[in-house]
Amino acid sequence: MTIQEAQTQIDNWIKTIGVRYFSELTNMAILTEEVGELARIMARKYGDQSFKESDKQKDLADEMADVLWVLICLANQTGVNLTEALEKNFEKKNLRDADRHKNNEKLR
Repeated sequence: MTIQEAQTQIDNWIKTIGVRYFSELTNMAILTEEVGELARIMARKYGDQSFKESDKQKDLADEMADVLWVLICLANQTGVNLTEALEKNFEKKNLRDADRHKNNEKLR
C-alpha cells in the first residue's frame, strides 16, 4: 500500500464507517495519546521499565499503526498530501544534512 492509497482508504473508512472526522484539535489530542501509548511500550520493551500486566498484551506494530492512522486523518483533514510532503522532506534533509551526520563524532 502506498501512502496515497492509505490516505484514500482511511478517508473512505471515515466517511462510511466512522461517520465523519473528529475535529482537527481532537485528532491532535488523540495523536498525542497514541504516541504516548507507543512510548509506553517502547520504554518497557527497549528501556528500563518493566512491563505491567496490563501492558503485556500490547502490540508494538499495532501501536505504531494507531499513530500512523491518526496522522493520516490529520493530513486528510488539512489537505496535506503525505507523499509529496515526505518527498520534500527527503529533499530538505539531503541538502541540509548531506555531511552533517557523517561529521558527527557522536555517531562514530
